[in-house]
Amino acid sequence: MKITPRRITLYMLFKLPLGYLSGVRVTSISETAAEVKIKHKWMNQNPFKSMFWAAQGMAAEMATAVLVMKAIAVSKENVSMLVTHQEATFFKKATGTIVFSCAGGKEISEALKKSRETKEGQVVVLSSEGKNEDGVVVSKFIFEWSLKVK
Repeated sequence: MKITPRRITLYMLFKLPLGYLSGVRVTSISETAAEVKIKHKWMNQNPFKSMFWAAQGMAAEMATAVLVMKAIAVSKENVSMLVTHQEATFFKKATGTIVFSCAGGKEISEALKKSRETKEGQVVVLSSEGKNEDGVVVSKFIFEWSLKVK
């Protein structure tokens, strides 16, 4: 599958309906970086009139996942991918539109190359930072992805 924002949106509609319904949308993807946005709305709010942490987590993970998917598509290899660890830090109430960005494409490519050479799984640590419309960081997520070329 060619990895584009539109195709990822369709993929989410059928395979990740909760992400789709909560408003997670990929806005840009390249081989080195990705951006995902999510807008605070009734469907993804908490009782404190801000975005629920899990909704932020879905958008943050998607920013890293589409980079992994893009690298796998470019490599044209069969690769298993799995999140093995996750951490999050919250700095400010998430309201309005939050944009999560990840620029770990180079690290992913290096991990895939090493897995191909060693025939062993590799762990790559990717961070996804969420900023509000004013450019203020509201949350930061760190994901450990295990990648293994089969």
